[in-house]
Amino acid sequence: MYDNLKVDGNPLAYLRLYLTALIVFLADQASKLWIFNNLDMDTGRIVVVEGFFQIIHVGNEGAAWGILSGHSGILTVFALVALAAIFCFRKTLQLKQPLIQWLFGLISGGILGNTADRMIHGHVIDFLDFRFPFEIPILLPDGRYPAFNIADCAIVIGVLSYFLLSCLYENARGRDKTN
Repeated sequence: MYDNLKVDGNPLAYLRLYLTALIVFLADQASKLWIFNNLDMDTGRIVVVEGFFQIIHVGNEGAAWGILSGHSGILTVFALVALAAIFCFRKTLQLKQPLIQWLFGLISGGILGNTADRMIHGHVIDFLDFRFPFEIPILLPDGRYPAFNIADCAIVIGVLSYFLLSCLYENARGRDKTN
């Protein structure tokens, strides 16, 4: 259905992606600005659900779980390469499809939000802090999940949804070949 559209010739062809990325970026930056202006780093906190969820102000100098901590420059370059790859492989990634545009809008907006933090603050501002009444070795050794932010949520939702959608598509394509 979308194969006949000249996607790259139309500046509005990726409008869903751009709008989604912009909304995620603005929501992420607005929330981080509020945290930055209202909670002291490492000590400020708002308890939302006692013993389970609180809003804090943490500076993460790495990626997820603090991986590559102290290598903000490398993480910034990696983020920019990821955005360039999304652009370069837009046809292979099926970005002409509306659902895929929304998913990559989530991913791109999240990447931009965290990259802006690294460039402005030298670290990513994380603030959503959850503690669980159970432990999972390596992932949740003390029941505490590492603090995260709106950009992180958008990236995870976008990546996992794209992965699941790709798996479902491949599964359906495999069934079509056997019939």
